Amino acid sequence: MPKVALFNIDGGQVGEVELNDAVFGIEPNVHVLHNAVLLQRASLRRGTHKVKGRSEVRGGGRKPWKQKGTGRARQGSIRSPQWKGGGVVFGPTPRSYTFKLPKKVRRLAIRSALSSKVLDNAIIVLDQLTLNTPKTKEFANILSNLKVGRKALIVAPSYDDNVALSARNIPGVKFVAADGINVLDVLTYDQLIITKEAVQKVEEVLA
Repeated sequence: MPKVALFNIDGGQVGEVELNDAVFGIEPNVHVLHNAVLLQRASLRRGTHKVKGRSEVRGGGRKPWKQKGTGRARQGSIRSPQWKGGGVVFGPTPRSYTFKLPKKVRRLAIRSALSSKVLDNAIIVLDQLTLNTPKTKEFANILSNLKVGRKALIVAPSYDDNVALSARNIPGVKFVAADGINVLDVLTYDQLIITKEAVQKVEEVLA
């Protein structure tokens, strides 16, 4: 089982944590990770794009000119796509981009993402993370103590208003509860900062 250092919010090491091999110690499956990211990004698309086809634009009640004898190309309607103001051919219409992956595949994807953070030494485990009041400066000091200078994903066992409000104004930092952890966030942020209790919650679900 992989072991990582356990830190406090002052940046000092207070012990070690043994992570579950089935969650944090597998060989990351790149194909599954790719599909999981596609799934999440697709679900974020609103799919409200729309253009008007020839049946929806104005005009076209009569033939622009007679079929023969004018020397011009035959035309049936000013709603045809070659006319200015005519309908668009094969344009986008509202649709849903979402698709589904089997539950086992989704679970493998999040385990692969977490394991990749362990392999990259990009995971920091905290003994606890609590703030008495929402203070962005105080939270920034915690990140400084932990030597976090890049994009970081903060994971706590449950949603904490004080931590969430303190973290939201810091560029490149995102806070989520353990039950909201997902593949896209884990891969997007350079470092994963997770509390010991949150690790246990994640392992209970994924192990």
